[in-house]
Amino acid sequence: MRRVAQCLVPRTLRGRLSLVALTTAALIMTLLTVVFNLAITRHLQHQVDTELRNRAEAVATTVDTSGPEARVLETVNDRLLDTNVWIYADGRLLERPSSAPLHGPLSTTADFLARRREQACTTNAGQPQVRQCALPLPGRHSATIVTAMSLGPYRSSADTLLVASLILDAAMLACMYVLTRLSVGRALRPMQSMTDKAAQWSAVGSETRFGAEHQPVELARLGGSLDVLLDRIRTVLRHEQQLTGELSHELRTPLTRMVVELDWWQVHPRSAQETRATHRVLTEAAQSMRTICDTLLDDARDRALDHTAVPGTTDVVPILQRLLRQSCPPDRIRTSLETSAPVVQAATAPAVLERIVSPLLANAVRYAHTAVTVVVRRTADAVCLDVTDDGPGVPAAFVEELFVPGRRADHDDGHDGAGLGLPLARRLARSVGGDVSFDRGHRSGARFTVSLPVG
Repeated sequence: MRRVAQCLVPRTLRGRLSLVALTTAALIMTLLTVVFNLAITRHLQHQVDTELRNRAEAVATTVDTSGPEARVLETVNDRLLDTNVWIYADGRLLERPSSAPLHGPLSTTADFLARRREQACTTNAGQPQVRQCALPLPGRHSATIVTAMSLGPYRSSADTLLVASLILDAAMLACMYVLTRLSVGRALRPMQSMTDKAAQWSAVGSETRFGAEHQPVELARLGGSLDVLLDRIRTVLRHEQQLTGELSHELRTPLTRMVVELDWWQVHPRSAQETRATHRVLTEAAQSMRTICDTLLDDARDRALDHTAVPGTTDVVPILQRLLRQSCPPDRIRTSLETSAPVVQAATAPAVLERIVSPLLANAVRYAHTAVTVVVRRTADAVCLDVTDDGPGVPAAFVEELFVPGRRADHDDGHDGAGLGLPLARRLARSVGGDVSFDRGHRSGARFTVSLPVG
């Protein structure tokens, strides 16, 4: 039964609204039709009762109750007045219609009404139905006049009105259903258009929005909701593109190490010890790739869920030493690490610290002329890491775009960077309560400062 009911329910919103409107209108019109026909029936019955009383009053003028015995006076229109009329006096039947048998249903009902000695009417069931009314007369004798009238013509009029009202109701319901479907379809047309546009804009991450101006209240609210959803979809797409770019950017270095080691191992014969060294390099590179993926994916998941990760505590000096060893600078470039204390604790996870510092070291080694220096210093409320190189520095016109994803100062500088390293470093530093900044006052080369919470 439930499946049948589901099949009968229209699938479209326009069909459902039209069905609801049709059902509501049918109930209202049925109620109005019933009330109208009941009112018509009562009105016709009142007309019949009035006609019967008027006829009884006319017949009463022919009944003389002033003498010792009640008697019926003969008049010119006596035959017309005596039609369907019973006259009683002192409990005796003085006159009855010739067409009504003495003990028939009409005469029996007339006797009953006459004995009640009050003004009353009743309907005698039959084919056709007959309405009878009694009118008692004042005077010495207890006289009562009972008149009768067939309800056939009135019933026929009532039935005709009922059929006409049902036909009119059916026509009005059909017109209402058609008009409702047209109106609802026209009203839903802007919603369909908004739905199509939202689907199109969400697929490409468009910045176009519906807005609330020059819109009805309902469409303005719908447009606002769709705008919020489009903003969220665009943010998700942007995060997805950013994560993809960051992964490709960060994985490029360990992948390059693996490719170089494998190429060198295949081209030149290696001893067992050299093969084991190659295996260690590949293992370290693979481990580095896994750490990069875990770090970036965890950060993306925390941002998507709006979670604040609980920072760990890391000694920054050993990690910086290892990163400097793995940076593979050319022979002409000297790298050094300066620290005010052998142990400096920062409130961040080791993997996050690596991902923050690695892009800064890679840029410093890439652009330095002779030296790259990393200085670790401790302030009252932060651990600061200064990464300095003696290269050409950052062009003044590009300083404002240093941390904008995808921007590079010179696309023809000989390396295939994507402009994502510095933005990634700053974003990760800020995710743990720190920051990455560029020292505008440093004149010889470039200096970037990483500030992290104290561990």
